[in-house]
Amino acid sequence: MNKFEELGLSQPLIEAISSMGFEEPTAIQSQAIPKLLQDDTDFVGLAQTGTGKTAAFGLPLLDLIEADESQTQALVLAPTRELGLQIARELKSFAKNLKKVKIQAVYGGVDIQKQIRDLRKGAHVIVATPGRLRDLMRRKAVDIREIEYVILDEADEMLNMGFKEEIDEILRDTPEDKLTWLFSATMPKEVQRISRSYMTDPLELNVGHQNSSNADIDHQYVIVKPRDRYPVLRRFLDYEPTIFGLVFTRTRRDARELADRLSRDGYRADALHGDLNQSQRDRVMERFRNRNLDLLIATDVAARGIDVDNVSHVFHYNIPEDIHFYNHRSGRTGRAGRKGISLVLAHPNDQYLLRRLEGILRMRFSEAKVPTGRAICERQLVERFRRLREAEVRPDVESFIPLIKEELAELSRDELISKLASLYFKKSVAAYLNQPDFGAKGKRKFDASNSSRLFINVGAMDVGDKGGFLELICGECQIPGSAIGKITLSHKHTFFDLDKTLVPQVMSELNGAMMNGRVLRVNTEKPRPERKKGGKKFKKQKFRQR
Repeated sequence: MNKFEELGLSQPLIEAISSMGFEEPTAIQSQAIPKLLQDDTDFVGLAQTGTGKTAAFGLPLLDLIEADESQTQALVLAPTRELGLQIARELKSFAKNLKKVKIQAVYGGVDIQKQIRDLRKGAHVIVATPGRLRDLMRRKAVDIREIEYVILDEADEMLNMGFKEEIDEILRDTPEDKLTWLFSATMPKEVQRISRSYMTDPLELNVGHQNSSNADIDHQYVIVKPRDRYPVLRRFLDYEPTIFGLVFTRTRRDARELADRLSRDGYRADALHGDLNQSQRDRVMERFRNRNLDLLIATDVAARGIDVDNVSHVFHYNIPEDIHFYNHRSGRTGRAGRKGISLVLAHPNDQYLLRRLEGILRMRFSEAKVPTGRAICERQLVERFRRLREAEVRPDVESFIPLIKEELAELSRDELISKLASLYFKKSVAAYLNQPDFGAKGKRKFDASNSSRLFINVGAMDVGDKGGFLELICGECQIPGSAIGKITLSHKHTFFDLDKTLVPQVMSELNGAMMNGRVLRVNTEKPRPERKKGGKKFKKQKFRQR
């Protein structure tokens, strides 16, 4: 028996959500749906992102809509285009057996005239972003003076994004006897103000503590020096071959550069940031939603409203100082009862912020260990052979099997496995076997006696300082900063000490690469030829006589 039937929903909705795989309601759904169906009341629901709030308000709303009446009866406000589209898609899926119910999404970044034409065809439910709805109201394209239900989803996010003025203007234009349902992950002062100003004795439902963290998320951290951040991130990515995750950065430039670097290193990654126009943003999101990308690199502002299923990991490339940002970031994983990992790549000075987040969010961070090179290689090979074992055999290859058997007849089982493993072992993964491993906190003492001195035609004009040089070498070659010793940085070139075991890898990665329009050149430092006695003075004297 579908447990949603016990909540009082109509049969068309039960059949629709059953076909979608909805069988057992979440905490917010089981408590909110009966109240919203039966009680003629304003409502405040506090629950974390990813706990099923759309179904919590969407299912009772659709049951309350009078489909035979043509006017708009409900308005759903969402902070971003992505969330608005997600809500509209889900409502349409819920309502697939309610043939007369019309749902229309309106948002910025697209032709407003087309949206006006669509609205004229009629809509029982309008899902809107605040800015576009206000534009439509001013053009007299939307009339919400007889609206019966107003739903504010992710109310705290809307206010964080600066929509206070728009929300006030919209709510003032709605009738006093409407019902207002407010859903939010947190309850800051501005959300409380909306509740006091526009709602009458609302029924409050708090699923979990305010500002608390989702129990399905494993919160982890690793202490990393800035120069080691990229190679450490790569180690975690390579340790999880089936990863589907988000990486958060503080700035759009960081997001763009990190996505470019990951793409160059063979990862299916792209960036979402404020420099993208709406069509570019839509293309990136569509690729991520369809799993054509494994990693989405995003800023906090650009990622607001992202609602994608089955995100396994959230990486914080920089720790956010604002707790609301951390909560919304980490809330992209561990959704709908699934487990997820939220991993902070923390600067050594960030430990105070970690403790502060623990106190406010009522949770604990566990210290993650940077995967060793051997562990990564094992994980990658086992995953490849797991896929081989589970692969479906195509009927059209059967006719070729005798030829293949004949070709492999001389190989033993162990030899065949060894050869397959060698084919599967990518160069980038195999390189880990020759790399020093990070210690518990990303530290490893440099051994000067086991190092080589290298030259590279990259200098201060390219990287700024030694920190920039370390970030370049460690990031491009995927090695820890602890593998690099003394650095002598000049304007156009640099000499540096490197762990001998990594010299072939660094030279292979960098020789022939392009930077700032020129070809990079790396070689071991050679002793300078001895000058003939007096030669140096002679040349100087000759120069002065000219």
